[in-house]
Amino acid sequence: MPIITCTHEETAVQIAHGYAKASGKPMVAIVHDVVGLLHSCMAVFYTYLDRVPVFIMGATGPMDTTRRRPQIDWIHTANVQGNAIRDYVKWDDQPYNAASIPESFARAYRVMMTEPKGPVYLCWDAGIQEDKLNGEIPIPNVARLMPPSPIQGDLKALEKAAEMLVAAKNPVILTDYTGRNPQSFDNLVKLAELLAIPVVDFNRRLNFPTNHPLNLTGSDMIEKADLILSLDVRDLYGPLVKLDKITRKTVYRTQKDCQLIDIGFADLHISKWSQDYMQLQETDLNVVADTLVAIPLLTRMCEEILGKNGKKREEIRKRFDDHKRTHETLRAGWQEEVKKNWQGEPMSLPRLAHEIWQVIKNEDWVLTANTLEEWALRLWNFDKAYRHPGKALGTSTQIGISTGVALAHRGAGRLVVDIQPDGDLMFDPGALWIGAHDKIPMLVVMYNNRAYYNDWEHQIRMAKQRGTDEKLAHVGMEIDNPPPDFATIAKGMGCYGEGPIFNGDQVGPALKRAIEFIKKEGKPALVDTVTQFR
Repeated sequence: MPIITCTHEETAVQIAHGYAKASGKPMVAIVHDVVGLLHSCMAVFYTYLDRVPVFIMGATGPMDTTRRRPQIDWIHTANVQGNAIRDYVKWDDQPYNAASIPESFARAYRVMMTEPKGPVYLCWDAGIQEDKLNGEIPIPNVARLMPPSPIQGDLKALEKAAEMLVAAKNPVILTDYTGRNPQSFDNLVKLAELLAIPVVDFNRRLNFPTNHPLNLTGSDMIEKADLILSLDVRDLYGPLVKLDKITRKTVYRTQKDCQLIDIGFADLHISKWSQDYMQLQETDLNVVADTLVAIPLLTRMCEEILGKNGKKREEIRKRFDDHKRTHETLRAGWQEEVKKNWQGEPMSLPRLAHEIWQVIKNEDWVLTANTLEEWALRLWNFDKAYRHPGKALGTSTQIGISTGVALAHRGAGRLVVDIQPDGDLMFDPGALWIGAHDKIPMLVVMYNNRAYYNDWEHQIRMAKQRGTDEKLAHVGMEIDNPPPDFATIAKGMGCYGEGPIFNGDQVGPALKRAIEFIKKEGKPALVDTVTQFR
């Protein structure tokens, strides 16, 4: 892998983040001593939240004060530099001599790649880097220092889970991070089909095919369930309740006697600092296990319990048919939504998702992150595990992560698509230059609503609650007057740029021109499509 020159430390970490999500392999992100580490903090935090293995390296010192240059070396040195990000990395280290480096490297890799995965940070003393080696440094046998085997889970607990699943009348599967292992994408299909269990995918990873008859994401199946199987869901409380966004009050939407099974890493992924562990949710059965091995095992156990139980198998066949009809009704309803406001200017999000799909559906495509408020998931056919590494994270993450995803697929003959929010790109337009400089092909389609509208919408809610003027909700939220010219920015970075486009009829031809450029030049192409707020 060649060195990728980045224009910001945050982008360097984000590219490694996207690369690891798409490839399953870690990438090194090098950040410049104290100041570079501080620049990278937000990106490091998101790798931790997203359970992604990123190997971050930096430097400090020289720790020997007699070797420091005036001023510059002093402000670029910290006592235990890893303290800056220690609360949201799995492990950090600062070796104090060259002989310690091989073990530090080996441990960092093993910690990073052991589930639940996450970032690590190694800091090198500048003095050690500049010193000559006094002889050979022994290198350990790395084959004997690999990560441990996956956590299987307690067999009796899994047997109990299988019994509960087979006995349930209306079971539902909730899943969030299961698809981090591509094998689990197919394994989950086998389990769902065996018992005709509908799946609700929260899309931190792509966990289940969107067009599968048992994909009932967006339905009311949680309310109807008598048993819920949660697989790798970090926030288990959130999906089970209805939230009033103004009062912040919640009420359970599950049936009172609904049983709950949770399989995943539970409290193994917990921080003493960040409260990303979410609301504590009661369960009937909690199994700590890696779903990579737990799902196939659970499937076999369910098969054994089913045996030749003809009555139960007939019940399952009927349940499958019922869920298939619900799935078809959902998909048909979403297609009807596309037709509403078809000619709206700026274009609606369903219209933009539809237009992109019409152009890319015959390509071998990958969607990097943003799903246009889930309209891509509703209208496109996500049929393979690699189609989507997971939904978008917070603002100032997507262009970097998307570039990393595109890097992972470079040379595979796939069309990588980034539906790119305008506010996110404003944080780091330099990422476009990285794609052009290192020939990382990617189709960037702007989700340009000329606003930080999530906050804008919240201001509208607050205005309604308090009886204040809603017309002021845009203050501090709009990205307009003047609107950024993203097509010109892209051209200035060495990429293809076209737009702004307000009418959906013009999107398809523009995308085809952009794709032609990508295939010819091997560089990013940006089409600036202007949309409605939501």
